[in-house]
Amino acid sequence: MRKEVKIGNVMIGGGHHIAIQSMLSTPSDQPEACVRQALELQKAGCEIVRVAIPDLTAVKTIAALKERIDIPVVADIHFDYKLALESAAAGVDKIRINPGNIGSDDKVRSVADACRQKSIPIRIGVNGGSLEKSILSKYGAPTAEALAESAMFHVGLLEKFDFDDIVISIKSSNVQSMISAFRMVAERCRYPLHIGVTEAGPGRKGVIKNAIGIGSLLCDGIGDTIRVSLTDDPIEEIYAAKDILASLGMLADTPQLISCPTCGRTRIDLISLAEKVDAMLRDVHKPVKVAVMGCAVNGPGEAREADIGVAGGKDEGIIFKKGTILKKVPYDDIIRVLREEIDKL
Repeated sequence: MRKEVKIGNVMIGGGHHIAIQSMLSTPSDQPEACVRQALELQKAGCEIVRVAIPDLTAVKTIAALKERIDIPVVADIHFDYKLALESAAAGVDKIRINPGNIGSDDKVRSVADACRQKSIPIRIGVNGGSLEKSILSKYGAPTAEALAESAMFHVGLLEKFDFDDIVISIKSSNVQSMISAFRMVAERCRYPLHIGVTEAGPGRKGVIKNAIGIGSLLCDGIGDTIRVSLTDDPIEEIYAAKDILASLGMLADTPQLISCPTCGRTRIDLISLAEKVDAMLRDVHKPVKVAVMGCAVNGPGEAREADIGVAGGKDEGIIFKKGTILKKVPYDDIIRVLREEIDKL
């Protein structure tokens, strides 16, 4: 079992649930805009939010976020150790650094000491695009072995200063390298792991790469917190993360939608209906399985394990429960009636 780490009011590792993260995309020097986006992410299901801290002006945003949102705030720091110290003083819940680019041992020690005094964990962030020159030269490319070695090197830097409140993240745009690197590190240490595929791309392609990378590791029992990185609105990262966890049965109080791929028997706008049901279920917080099937011939039978479902007819839907037909309803009433039945469960 992984070491337990406390990030504000969220625990990761130690057998706790897998926490969903995202990162603000609004400029860090605009506190009000950052707060608005953070509140939207929180409402969508984000449990930990990260904000870039490129300069001292951005540090002020930490206080604004801490005052207005209920989820932990992570400061993303590169190069300047003073920004990490200022972020710690501002009350941030976790700091993300790459100890190797912070500077001399004295600078790393000062960050470790400041975080220890305030019980602030440090997330080691290793990225395939910013490996140390010596490691890159040794392996010739950002291979899985190179990523794993870099991560353990950074762990050693912090442990040298008696700091072990650590979370490890290894990001790569190469899905196979990311998976292999995490597997290596998971065998070498007990620190909780923040998993995800970086620079995954937009929309469908980005979601697929993350689902493969994150899903493979979760199936191995590896991963304590996740971020689905997408070139998109961060809200979409939260929805994708929830979908990945729900598909593996790792997200409590979350509905599961199953729907058929349509065929020549379909006489209803099934694609549109499934999209509407999916949108409706975003406000449902119970572990219910909902089926949207294309026809009454096979629908209730094929989806008999669903708690509730609808099978399409000609301009109507047949509502069924555990395979038993309840009623027929006009197409325009399907969403309303389906929601009413879900609320009864």
